[in-house]
Amino acid sequence: MTDVPIVVTGLMGAGKSTVARLLADALGRPLRDSDDELLERYGMTAADIAADLGAAELHAREASLLLEALAGDPSVVIAAAASAVEDAAARRALGQAFVVFLDAPPAVLAERRLRGTHRPRFAREPAEALTERRKRRLAYFSEVADLTADSSRQAPEEIAARALARFAKMKRSGRAE
Repeated sequence: MTDVPIVVTGLMGAGKSTVARLLADALGRPLRDSDDELLERYGMTAADIAADLGAAELHAREASLLLEALAGDPSVVIAAAASAVEDAAARRALGQAFVVFLDAPPAVLAERRLRGTHRPRFAREPAEALTERRKRRLAYFSEVADLTADSSRQAPEEIAARALARFAKMKRSGRAE
């Protein structure tokens, strides 16, 4: 299944970049990270785009980057922004990929969010904002996910190992389960 892209998604702070990097390294695949690509293409972080151009523009750019990555090299591993699942075209395109959804309690994610300056800031309390985003997107994540992992209870290495095992099982059976 070298022609099946792998996408790691979840709310900010879930560990998408770390898990995607582990998967890319294990499979010898290229990695495309939404955060890195925003900076490279637009010269701005997600936080800068949200602050200067608004959340709607940020989310449109994140969905566009995911669609572009999925249409490109099929052997890629993608760390995709959570907002992309709200885009119907992106969800349809994710049907061709093996999708890992990293979930965690909003309070844990709020604490992790403080570690990076590339993440958008919230007008209200972070755990509250993340709770609302999780609630709004959970059905979409569930719709596209081939594997769901709680990144607050499992180490990135353990999640990557589970994803690789599930991916290999799908490869042997030739179908999604």
